[in-house]
Amino acid sequence: NHCTILCRTKYFNPFLNMEKQINIPQLRFPDFTGEWEVKKLGEVADFKVTNSFSRENLNYESGTVKNIHYGDIHTKFQTLFDITKEKVPFINEEMNIGRIINDFYCREGDIVFADASEDLNDVGKSIEIINLNNEKLLSGLHTLLARPQNGYFQKGFNGYLFKSNNVRLQIKKEAQGSKVLSVNVGRISNINISFPSLPEQQKIATFLTATDDKLQALKKKKALLEQYKKGVMQKLFSQKLRFKDENGGDFPEWEERKLSDLIRLQGGFAFKSKEFKTKGIPVIRISNISNDNNYINLSNVVYYDKINNAQKFTIEKWDLIIAMSGATTGKSSIYNLDEIAYLNQRVGLFRPIEKSLYYGFLIQFVFSDLFKQQLEAFLVAGAQPNISSSDIERISLSYPSSNEQSKIATFLSTLDEKINQVAEQIAQTATWKKGLLQKMFI
Repeated sequence: NHCTILCRTKYFNPFLNMEKQINIPQLRFPDFTGEWEVKKLGEVADFKVTNSFSRENLNYESGTVKNIHYGDIHTKFQTLFDITKEKVPFINEEMNIGRIINDFYCREGDIVFADASEDLNDVGKSIEIINLNNEKLLSGLHTLLARPQNGYFQKGFNGYLFKSNNVRLQIKKEAQGSKVLSVNVGRISNINISFPSLPEQQKIATFLTATDDKLQALKKKKALLEQYKKGVMQKLFSQKLRFKDENGGDFPEWEERKLSDLIRLQGGFAFKSKEFKTKGIPVIRISNISNDNNYINLSNVVYYDKINNAQKFTIEKWDLIIAMSGATTGKSSIYNLDEIAYLNQRVGLFRPIEKSLYYGFLIQFVFSDLFKQQLEAFLVAGAQPNISSSDIERISLSYPSSNEQSKIATFLSTLDEKINQVAEQIAQTATWKKGLLQKMFI
């Protein structure tokens, strides 16, 4: 299924001396021509009554009617909602749902919007229900339930239509509020939506569903690799799983050491934020320690001029750093840029002082649950958690011979490479899909 590029064309009429923008997308399948239809959402869909049951009125164990909570639209439900593939809570049996008429129960093809969010990018986020598996489902707290009128839409098309750039932009413009943004039926009914014939809708939906399926398969593959690595790490660091030496014999017994015998944790420099620049030497702050992978987050890197005593606060490629305060306290990242960088305050750098320590082994230990469990015992809870260099240096490490360290680190880093490759595939596929949503819709 390949799209052929068809740019939005301008026709010039010499008699009227004016241009007309025809209503077609940039990317289109070759079998289809002609303009897309434009309607107000309120002209092609009817809105149904939803309930206001909170999380306290829901459970995941038992019940006869399931319920869509707006928080699940924000955090976990797929664009095309298949009830057999989603974990959906039941409404508690003691709740009175007898007054809810049959017309207000969800049907396949319905669109459910989350009508509230603290984030403008999420307000009005939506899903399309494509499979109910004959189960009863209601649309709940802070949701809007839109039911397309017969004949306008092919099932599976609207899920993507309401993710497209133009529609999302219109919904965000309709949002109201300060701390919490919201949209209502009246305002969202007023947005313009463009759509083609049913056969073209089907083609688009099938193509984008295949893209989503690929994305989900990659995410599942990454999760399985991460789960496998986590299990192997637990066995390796607990010594339930051991490597053999080159002759097939056992390596020496491991030695229990404190990190203070092996490393020093270097603290960062107190850079002045008002002197941050857009060019210069990168300054790695707590916000650059990624929650998504083992490497730093480059989205908000700042820069600084050269400082005195720079060597003490310099980070080089493959150095291991750790957040020492804030919401990500204890989270570590590997610095993976070719250029040197500076270490900001409240970010710690692991510097080895024991020559027999294999740095790759230290990295894997710091990413292990064994390290995290010991770290949690030292965390100081306040307005924000924090930890000191001396606390981290007090953590215990079972310490094998250099050769066994190397084997462990090499094996685990090979798994890391596989995980990172899949993560890159996920990022590329997500970017490609984002481009499709921009160009395949009007």
